[in-house]
Amino acid sequence: MPISPDGPLSYGMQLPVQSQSAIYAEPWEAAATPADLVRVARAADRGGFAYIAGCDHVAIPRRLAAGMSTVWYDPVATLSFLAGVTERVLLMSHVAVVGLRHPLITAKQYATLDHLSGGRLILGVGAGHVREEFEAVGADFDGRGGVLDESIDALRAALGPEEYPEFAGERFAFSGLGQLPRPVQERVPVWVGGSSPAAVRRAAVRGDGWLPQGDPRDRLPAQIARLHALREEAGVEAPIVVGAITEPLYVGEPGWPVGWRALAGKPEELAESLREYAAIGVHQIQVRFRSRSVDELTDQMAAFGADVAPHLGR
Repeated sequence: MPISPDGPLSYGMQLPVQSQSAIYAEPWEAAATPADLVRVARAADRGGFAYIAGCDHVAIPRRLAAGMSTVWYDPVATLSFLAGVTERVLLMSHVAVVGLRHPLITAKQYATLDHLSGGRLILGVGAGHVREEFEAVGADFDGRGGVLDESIDALRAALGPEEYPEFAGERFAFSGLGQLPRPVQERVPVWVGGSSPAAVRRAAVRGDGWLPQGDPRDRLPAQIARLHALREEAGVEAPIVVGAITEPLYVGEPGWPVGWRALAGKPEELAESLREYAAIGVHQIQVRFRSRSVDELTDQMAAFGADVAPHLGR
């Protein structure tokens, strides 16, 4: 399903298994296999999901491991693997911490992914938050906001149509260096993640999309209004895809405790609740389902695609 500010409300999902933070991972994911990831990706492909997404962390320090875990699959490797077993679902980094790598390295990885997948990449980018991770690879943690801004500009050039891209900035500069293959897409969409004032401004000025991080529904209208005001102020006329991460979902009556925050019930009731996102200016929702096994998860995805999604545009 295409994702467009002018189209119906789209839905995508962060993949399970590939990141296992204690905040959202289900117990069954700890013993999951690559075959389980394939099943989920194919269920998304069949179920009309606009995208599947993978996170990006290089290494987690011990002080954060209890909450974050150390399970973070590489997004390029994971999405490339899943590109080969899917046909239409888009492949998104949510989000790539591009400040950990030189823009030409990031461009080489993601241009190859777009080429191999037939043009299915969405490049989600973010500033990152783990100091030790930056220090370990020699990256600038304190200046990561400025690095991200310039990296986005450099990636626009490096992921463009030119075999020999050119860019000159304060931190990065390149010319006369060829990179093939080029992306299939003429313009790879860059979606900016984060809900801080700096992240919202970055999305408004530089992004094709905005990926808020955990904003509750009642906070989104003000954030979206600021996003559009900043974009207009910057003179950016192109539309921007506004996203939101929904509450955990369960289609039907769970019969087990899914948590007080979860939305559960009949498909029509879930759709009615989720349509509120469209009403406040959201174009795509990222959904996550409560589940006790990969079987239950893929069943939930199928039920959502068949019974909830058809009502999202009404």
